[in-house]
Amino acid sequence: QVQLVESGGGLVQPGGSLTLSCIASGSISSIYPMGWYRQAPGKQRELVARIRSGGRTTTYADSVKGRFTISRDNAKNTVYLQMNNLQAEDTAVYYCKYNDYLNDYWGQGTQVTVSS
Repeated sequence: QVQLVESGGGLVQPGGSLTLSCIASGSISSIYPMGWYRQAPGKQRELVARIRSGGRTTTYADSVKGRFTISRDNAKNTVYLQMNNLQAEDTAVYYCKYNDYLNDYWGQGTQVTVSS
């Protein structure tokens, strides 16, 4: 069983920064990818960033390239999302995801609100 707990969300002004953290517990292996997704009101959940095994390969949504950075500390089973230059359109609930060869696992989500 895998559990994911996100933290770090909050209210920030446009142009500001936040760092999200996701701590994983249970049967975690660094060979499987972890990622961040987000869902804004009335919209589908979308991929924000993903980091693959060993932290060597990253993927970003076009809308966040150059502003967000995903990283992973395998010793701590933690994945981070550093978000800079936040804009109103980044407002959403952000979810952490881990998937192994059997299942997808999701965290409960953390709210990020960008507003002046």
